[in-house]
Amino acid sequence: MKKPVYLDYAATTPVDPSVADEMVKYLTPDGVFGNPASRSHAFGWQAEAAVEASRKQVASLIHADPREIVWTSGATESDNLAIKGAVAGRQDAHIVTSKIEHKAVLDTCKWLEQHGTEVTWLDPAPDGSISCQQVVNALRNNTVLVSLMLVNNELGTITDIAAIGSELRQRGVLFHVDAAQAAGKMAVDVTSMPVDLLALSGHKVYGPKGVGALYVRRSPDVRIEAQIHGGGHERGMRSGTLPTHQIVGMGKAFAIAQSRLEDEVRKLESLRESFLAGLEPLQGVSLNGSRSQRVPGIVNLSFDGVEAESLMLGLRDLAVSSGSACASATIEPSFVLRGIGLSDEQAHRALRFSFGRFTTEEEIAFASSQIVDVVSRLRAVR
Repeated sequence: MKKPVYLDYAATTPVDPSVADEMVKYLTPDGVFGNPASRSHAFGWQAEAAVEASRKQVASLIHADPREIVWTSGATESDNLAIKGAVAGRQDAHIVTSKIEHKAVLDTCKWLEQHGTEVTWLDPAPDGSISCQQVVNALRNNTVLVSLMLVNNELGTITDIAAIGSELRQRGVLFHVDAAQAAGKMAVDVTSMPVDLLALSGHKVYGPKGVGALYVRRSPDVRIEAQIHGGGHERGMRSGTLPTHQIVGMGKAFAIAQSRLEDEVRKLESLRESFLAGLEPLQGVSLNGSRSQRVPGIVNLSFDGVEAESLMLGLRDLAVSSGSACASATIEPSFVLRGIGLSDEQAHRALRFSFGRFTTEEEIAFASSQIVDVVSRLRAVR
């Protein structure tokens, strides 16, 4: 069986081979396998040094102080820690977020809402954007936190975090940003983006699954309540034995991403243009999301007259998605697409194509050709 062309990088990325090679060094008896919290012998010291070196690598990509990086199991935990940790102990807290955030944010805010926290759910514009004015208008005297993603995981639309953060900083409101889809795909600089809490994921940046980080601003100091207790690790914000091999993998992956950022952005832009050019023979193809304020690696398209599920069945040689991997347990149309105003019928006709480091021009040409053939065939038999 021919290996399918992988066009689902927004769901997860393969681990870069050099990252995998580095991780192996921290697993076996002849490697650095000690517990980073073991401070009484060399095995622990070596592991701790590796963890701290990786902390610097992750911090460097987003221009943070290494002391502002808290290790977690992934962006989902980072989002939970940021949001719940900011609200903990406040009886009259109010949160502002949007209706098209990642489920890690939506479900966390819904849970808090059920337990007494007030939540304002912002409606995005048709291109998936949230305006600064929308956020400002939603603020109240008891607003504790605003939570918005930097890059939407289904649309690729970029939120103007810098403008929103500037307004929130002036008002003393904490700003949490999910940057899982942004890191390594665009410049992320917490010195110019006034954010307080920022979630990162290893497996979206060619690192391993099961590891992530939360940026927690130190100046002025941001305090959040721990959600996992048991040892006071990570400055008391996240207890648990640190997985040295995964952390080293994430650090290596982020270092590679930083060194290749400009080249990879140019490559993804070229791949996107080639992909869309290859679909020009088709009529009735609509781009969902912003045409200009977007990362190049995610393209969400609706095909008139063709159900996405039928199209995916026809595209057996392509690995694509009809929405977020984190919402794949449901056959309901994408809540993100409905959130930007698409009807259920329109949402059911959409597919997400996402490209990455190992995507080739030949694969893009093959994918475009396959889509044109299958869409044309499905429309002919309607």
